[in-house]
Amino acid sequence: MATAQTPQPVTDLPVRYLTPDNIAALFDVPLETVYHWRKQRSGPPGFRVGRHVRYDPIAVQAWVAQQSELDAAA
Repeated sequence: MATAQTPQPVTDLPVRYLTPDNIAALFDVPLETVYHWRKQRSGPPGFRVGRHVRYDPIAVQAWVAQQSELDAAA
């Protein structure tokens, strides 16, 4: 007897925390842009681990969805 499974969103994001280099590659922008986003608090939310900045893939997905909604509303 088969049970129906809830479809999962398809994503290319890894299951580990992302680095600024990963974010730059993901959005095809210069690394300096990622640092500028962080300084201006306009990009995906990141957090510090010691001296290093990391990004939660789920938070990045939520930020992308939010940006899509804002763009569609404009």
